Amino acid sequence: MEPVIDQAFAAALYSDGDAGLDAGASLLAADPTADAELFRRGEEFVRRAWERGWQPADVVRTVRRERDETAVGLAAGLIASETGRYGQLPPRWRSQLDGLPAAPPRNRPDRFSYALALLSLYRLLLRLPAIEPVGPPPGTSPHGLHLPPAHDEPRMLTRIRALLAKAEATGFPEEAEALTTKAQELMARHSIDEALLAARTHSKEAPGACRIGVDAPYETAKAILLDAVASANRCRAVWNSDLGFSTLVGFEPDLEAVELLYTSLLVQGMVAMTKAEAGQRAGGRKRTKTFRQSFLMAYAQRLGSRLVADTARVTAAAEAETESEAAGVAAPHLLPVLAARDMAVTDTAERMFPKTTTTRVRGATDLDGWTHGTAAADRARMGGRGPEIHGRRGKR
Repeated sequence: MEPVIDQAFAAALYSDGDAGLDAGASLLAADPTADAELFRRGEEFVRRAWERGWQPADVVRTVRRERDETAVGLAAGLIASETGRYGQLPPRWRSQLDGLPAAPPRNRPDRFSYALALLSLYRLLLRLPAIEPVGPPPGTSPHGLHLPPAHDEPRMLTRIRALLAKAEATGFPEEAEALTTKAQELMARHSIDEALLAARTHSKEAPGACRIGVDAPYETAKAILLDAVASANRCRAVWNSDLGFSTLVGFEPDLEAVELLYTSLLVQGMVAMTKAEAGQRAGGRKRTKTFRQSFLMAYAQRLGSRLVADTARVTAAAEAETESEAAGVAAPHLLPVLAARDMAVTDTAERMFPKTTTTRVRGATDLDGWTHGTAAADRARMGGRGPEIHGRRGKR
């Protein structure tokens, strides 16, 4: 006779509808001897996700989008158990694992409900599509994409993180502006220093990649904001709207800095939007969705050009400094070095995403929202990249 676990899976995982899930859960609830195999199969589904390019944070993000927090906890338990088999994990995995929520107790609140939740999760894991890898799966040798070294965070990034944390916490716009501007200047200088060091030492370092979640609501504006931050810091951002993330491509110091700045600017923008919206409501306005959308679109658009301007200013100063120091000394010139790195990033992004498309985004329709969003971007000391707003979508 076919094992109970196989009967349950045939009913629940390879058919659509709730009836199959209920039937499979009933079979499992009635047979405690299948518990160990049920969990082992879940670990196998997680392992298959790694082979298709997924990482722990990607899986958790998708489960949260498609299921509920119970399913997120179940997925976290499977991920923690499965990754525990490896002596060494790929870069960035440890921080992702540290952020996992606690797994719920097994067979609670009852055997049927627990089995039903697991089978629903397994149905989702089984159907995850293959996505562009941003590093090797655990247990394999690194190859292809450049991987960041496993070492402590550079001192410069620690300073940037501290500045952005203060900018998020302060209640004074002028102070937040000064702190955020200083952080961007440090990011640009750090990127330049790393580029010059790589050129002097003839480093074989190549661009790498990472993924950042772009969650609803207003995901289009958030993706545009991330694209603006990435572009100003010598990275490329490719947005997958269906799966709710953008893939960043760039050299490792730039990837880390972009993630820090984007996260901080998004926090600052949401706080500013909430305050502006409260003012609108106090004035008797009831509709807020178009206000929020227009606010965030203006915020992202305005930030882009100001970020580019800040980076250009730092780059020009560094180029003049390099020219002065290089007088009579064989040293790399900054602009050709940066151009070569930009080309390497572009080549890597096009190799990973040969079929990206650029889409014109529907314009904002709320003048008050646009005005407040622009003002918030000015206070954050960042701003737009031009008259058109673009969202880039990357699909396999």
